[in-house]
Amino acid sequence: MITKEMMDRINFLARKQKTDGLSDLEKNEQHELRQKYLQSVRQQLVDGLEGAGIPRKNEHDNCSCGECKDHKH
Repeated sequence: MITKEMMDRINFLARKQKTDGLSDLEKNEQHELRQKYLQSVRQQLVDGLEGAGIPRKNEHDNCSCGECKDHKH
């Protein structure tokens, strides 16, 4: 879950990146925070869809690569 403090830090680093630039340590922190944020958003979407009665599908159910029907990835 993303806290207000995490969002504030993400926003601070984004503003600093535009004005002063970020150190390597700050770039790594920014990347990790963004990944946590994206994972949280994805999980909220999945939870919302499942809560609405839409079940999760296998990632290859609607695959059009032509190989999924022949073998498992």
